[in-house]
Amino acid sequence: MQLGIQAVANDTRGLSEEQGWNRLAGGIEYALLVHAKQRRKGTDTPYVSHLLGVASLVLEHGGDEDQAIAAMLHDAVEDQGAEFEPIIRERFGPRVADVVLGCTDADTLPKPPWRERKQAYISHLEEAAEDVLLVSLADKVHNARAICTDVRTHGLVVFERFKAGTQGTLWYYESLSAAFLRLYPSALSDELETAVATMGKLAAA
Repeated sequence: MQLGIQAVANDTRGLSEEQGWNRLAGGIEYALLVHAKQRRKGTDTPYVSHLLGVASLVLEHGGDEDQAIAAMLHDAVEDQGAEFEPIIRERFGPRVADVVLGCTDADTLPKPPWRERKQAYISHLEEAAEDVLLVSLADKVHNARAICTDVRTHGLVVFERFKAGTQGTLWYYESLSAAFLRLYPSALSDELETAVATMGKLAAA
């Protein structure tokens, strides 16, 4: 039997009040504003698709509301500028803001050289809090899966989207996978390992 519209509305209000999903809704709304005109690199896909995917992975792997909000906003500072950090801190609290900063590999322009920046990010994971590790890992899993899908669809030309090309991209994701397997052993780390192995096979084909 279908629920009436009012019953659904009442159930939704109850869930929001009990679990706080209204804060996550606010995070999604703000992410839509921050990344409104952004597209996935080399595609016409709205960037918010990535943010929603990362937040979904965070929740599927035991994350809470703050971690899901941070997942929605994890690229705000890196992509849009350091001035967004205090806004995020004020709107969503220090825990969310700290995770966003922990997922940011550069907040200055021009950014440092690619290899230097990525090596520093990998090293930074050694001291990162579990909140940061979960959101960062979900981000890398979603990215790695997207690369594999695009390579299957468009071929090896996909690697030309990235400054480091094929070998640099493989080095980065293989290094990330090894780090997460050691620092955050979990089913999600296993998923990254699988995606990275697939990426390597596709690149060698």
